[in-house]
Amino acid sequence: MYTKSGAVATPTRRRDLVGQDPGLGMLAAQLLFAVQDELYRRLEAAGYRDLRPRHGLVLAYLDEQGSRATELAALSGRHKQLIGRTVDELEALGYVTRTPDPTDRRAKLVVPTPRGRAVMGLSDQIMADLGARGAQAVGPDAYAQFRHTLQQLIDELRHGRPPGKGQPG
Repeated sequence: MYTKSGAVATPTRRRDLVGQDPGLGMLAAQLLFAVQDELYRRLEAAGYRDLRPRHGLVLAYLDEQGSRATELAALSGRHKQLIGRTVDELEALGYVTRTPDPTDRRAKLVVPTPRGRAVMGLSDQIMADLGARGAQAVGPDAYAQFRHTLQQLIDELRHGRPPGKGQPG
């Protein structure tokens, strides 16, 4: 176990950390699960009972005009193989179709069907509502700062260098 400063601490039961001092991973997971639970509960209530959180890998990043699987992989930060399997599932469920890319006949576009566009629009509305609830809960300025800080952390963890690897200091 590690303390906030990064120093090794005496072993602690992980269940105790949740209530005392959850780490970044626990907090991020709790936020993700809370958002997914609310989103998919509301989608199910609207009749989209066949969607699962893994489908968000594609639907969250899909352009209405269509996107290549490589674009979806880059935007989501997931492997192209995982995107391909998810597109297969969504195609079987009737949310997307694959069509030839008019700019490159070797490539395929993943294009939302009318049902796919409808669920994407509803998802956007639900996410906007969740954002508004967050801003109301902590105040608009604090919420905007939270989003900014969260994006900085994501950028650092995805693209930053480990400490001591070429950084000045």
